Amino acid sequence: MGNYYLAVDLGASGGRLIGGYLKDGRLMLEEIHRFENGMIRRGGSYCWDYNRIFSEILEGMKKCAQKGLSPVSMGIDTWGVDYVLTDRDGKVIGETYGYRDSRTEGMDRKLEEILTPEELYERTGILKASYNTIYQLMADRLQRPQVLDGAHSLLMVPDYLNYLLTGIRRCEYTEASTTQLLRCGEKEWDLELARMLGYPERIFLPVVAPGTRIGAVKEEIAELTGCRPAVTAVASHDTASAIAAIPEEGEFIYISSGTWSLMGTLLDAPICTAQSREANFTNEGGFGDKICFHKNLMGLWMIQSIRKEDGRGLDYGTICSMAEACEDFPSRVDVNHERFLAPESMTGEIRAFCRESGQQVPETMGELAGVVYHSLAESYAQTAEQLEKLTRKTYDRVLIVGGGSSAGYLNRLTEKALKRQVRTGLKEATAAGNILVQMVAEGEVPSYEEGKQMIEL
Repeated sequence: MGNYYLAVDLGASGGRLIGGYLKDGRLMLEEIHRFENGMIRRGGSYCWDYNRIFSEILEGMKKCAQKGLSPVSMGIDTWGVDYVLTDRDGKVIGETYGYRDSRTEGMDRKLEEILTPEELYERTGILKASYNTIYQLMADRLQRPQVLDGAHSLLMVPDYLNYLLTGIRRCEYTEASTTQLLRCGEKEWDLELARMLGYPERIFLPVVAPGTRIGAVKEEIAELTGCRPAVTAVASHDTASAIAAIPEEGEFIYISSGTWSLMGTLLDAPICTAQSREANFTNEGGFGDKICFHKNLMGLWMIQSIRKEDGRGLDYGTICSMAEACEDFPSRVDVNHERFLAPESMTGEIRAFCRESGQQVPETMGELAGVVYHSLAESYAQTAEQLEKLTRKTYDRVLIVGGGSSAGYLNRLTEKALKRQVRTGLKEATAAGNILVQMVAEGEVPSYEEGKQMIEL
């Protein structure tokens, strides 16, 4: 076995530490630690408990050492848009809000007093979403100005966790690209935009490329866990890491399927036209100077929610089977409607949508899941048509990676709806991409192009 690497892959509903190494020219992965994640209600708001998340990372590092494994490097990837504000000494200032919190309601209108949505999209290439960092910071400016005034740095989630490990503050490009505060197609903050919005320039640290070495873990953490890896800034937006792991060459559509579904393609340059904005496509940073041009669609969040509300602890394979048994149930919902973002009851919201639109109301778990799976597949088909028009290209292949790649029934519906070849696999694509970037940075593989051929779907 060659060098050992550790990927910390954090999603909105769960986290995992995955180890990786090369064997006979192939990337091998093994799970070290897994834990549940989710926002907590604190003071009436949706927040993240980063102390608990960090304690789980340390637990995974301890398990790694207990197995006799000594990773030479570790990297962290997470969801986008959320951040931590710290003071000059690195202490957290204010609350650690999550993207589902309602504090950003109306912030788009405040921002539009300064810049139109069209101007903002042309400037940043990032699609407007109420939870984007740019709107969260507007909420900070208007609702807790003392916090923003006292902040010395803005750290996105993986950047903050890297800081806890190393004591070094850096901002990684792919994660920073989700903020809607970078200049379109560039790897620098749009400080002029920040000034226009009243955000202090000092909080925006220099942006580093994925593959940049941050530093060694602090001595007290090495002693506590038994691990002494270097910490590498990987493609720390989980979508960018997942896409980096796709070994496919040429033109293809990807679906990074998880709590969210990110559907799009890789481009050499961003598309910031009125047409792409109206079709809800965004230009996020990818590894290797690529642009991840995709649409953020509702993913398995709706299934996760109705499963939790059902209370029986059904596994997802069983839910797929129950949905398939209700194949002919006719109702469909607009999965991308904001009403499904954070409802009090997902089950109740799905039923209400069907009732309001004059459709048959689903009653059983199978009917509810069937409505969601069919509606997701139809959403994918519409997105593929839009993508081809915007890029002026034809795609005959669709690759589904991530946790949702194991949802067999949904994948079959997707292939039928898209009328294109669909390949699935690499459930741990995000961890694989995370580790691949580390291997390239470490020099264990000569190049990214050669390294991704060591990954098997």
